[in-house]
Amino acid sequence: MSALQRVAPRRVKSQLRVTELLAAARKVFSEQGFHRATTAQIAEAAGVSEATVFTYFPGKRELCIQVIKDWYDEISTELEREVPRLPGVYAKLSHVVRQHLCTLLADGSGMCALVLGEGRSSAPELAEVITDCKRRYTAPLMDCLAQAVADGEVRQDMPLRLMRDLVYGSMEHVLWDSITAHKCPPIDDTAEQLTGLIWSALMPREASLEALARFRDEVNAALKQLDSQRALKKRARK
Repeated sequence: MSALQRVAPRRVKSQLRVTELLAAARKVFSEQGFHRATTAQIAEAAGVSEATVFTYFPGKRELCIQVIKDWYDEISTELEREVPRLPGVYAKLSHVVRQHLCTLLADGSGMCALVLGEGRSSAPELAEVITDCKRRYTAPLMDCLAQAVADGEVRQDMPLRLMRDLVYGSMEHVLWDSITAHKCPPIDDTAEQLTGLIWSALMPREASLEALARFRDEVNAALKQLDSQRALKKRARK
């Protein structure tokens, strides 16, 4: 057997071990939060010794950073694929709001609390990582809004930075309320209400109610189309 043939299985085994450790770390961090979680708990969840954790990661902080980066990569990739397909600004905004609430509340408040809490961390290396992740995550909608401003489809007297804070800041309040109350709000209703509220602030001053109705029709049609595509994919996997 050649040296290359011997190295390849070891490399595959190492990659599998890292994947298992990250899955275990995500579970533990979601359940315990960063400060209560320990590398011993992560090792136990992964079915390995604590020494094995340190073979692949320098410590708990580095594990948490990678967990958050991987999570953001998953949800950002989905938005990058789906948002450009949707017709109209309102449809894109509605999808992003609903998807954001679904993603952060889907598995309970654990991952939501971890991401929001560590996003306010004083650790500079973690704050920088999360800032970069957020920049990519928000880009699909912000690119859409930038073009909408240029085309006069939304207000031109509001800075894009303020639009971003309006969209994601309002959702963050909903998420924190859910975490502190230990109660998940009705996601579809909340998403629809939030979208309507945000859109009313973004609309050009001369926009008519008829235009808003058309946008709502567009988003409903687009969301039905996405639901149909997802249903087809699920049936194809079975």
